[in-house]
Amino acid sequence: MDKDLNYGEDYKFIPATSIGSGVGIEVLPDLYQYTIQIVNIVLYGDTSTKEFVLIDAGMPKSAEEIISVVEKRFGPNSRPKAIILTHGHFDHVGGIIELIKYWNVPVYAHALEIPFLTEKQNYPEPDTTVSDGLVAKMSPIFPNEAINLGEHIKEIPSDGSIPFMPDFRWIHTQGHTPGHISLFREKDRALIVGDAFVTVKQESLYKVFTQTKEISGPPRYLTTNWLAARESIEKLEALNPLIAITGHGLPMKGEELTSNLKKLVDNFEQIAQPKHGKYLS
Repeated sequence: MDKDLNYGEDYKFIPATSIGSGVGIEVLPDLYQYTIQIVNIVLYGDTSTKEFVLIDAGMPKSAEEIISVVEKRFGPNSRPKAIILTHGHFDHVGGIIELIKYWNVPVYAHALEIPFLTEKQNYPEPDTTVSDGLVAKMSPIFPNEAINLGEHIKEIPSDGSIPFMPDFRWIHTQGHTPGHISLFREKDRALIVGDAFVTVKQESLYKVFTQTKEISGPPRYLTTNWLAARESIEKLEALNPLIAITGHGLPMKGEELTSNLKKLVDNFEQIAQPKHGKYLS
């Protein structure tokens, strides 16, 4: 029942933004990235058929903006076939409950992410010690309590397929969260990364605000398994993606992506992993 849907008690608007906020980029004819404050949502689908899927659900209090973006791209009263979550952190599920109530669509996530989306388990507290950057220092204000999506949340099929995205498959890219997934399409090697790696130094408020393009590992202050995070990046690099849409930052393509991803794998400790932090094993 919809009355069961609720956010955690710490749910609130987060006063962080960037110069990219409100900007949409058609990365491919069927892949559209839109930035809400400091995070990206992705719309997958053909604008001529109006059949589409929403990947991730933005910052807290962003549902109206997401609906507006959807209707601008796919037409009035259009709604997705489903919402796919790369993971359940606050900045990827911020508008999810209002969107479920408005559209009445299923939401899919990895089985290991479901406890955080059904009020069974809170995410670990953010780690402020991973960086001197201001975003890392302000991370204690970020919501980390479990939300409840009730009967609307479904486990994504275990065979790697993605509902309503027949040409994509999901890849388990844990580390940032236990059930984090990335989405990959073999025919053009397009990758929807989530936060397995990002293209902005997410710990730095200045770099987040200016959207300085720079490959980086998952946001440090919320990453709890660094060994798994490294293995996930290696897994994605082995796919040799040609296009990457990340949860934070600008898209990367071609040689820029290939060389930067190789650099990230080869220099993981220097680029991605914090020198200290409570989640370092």
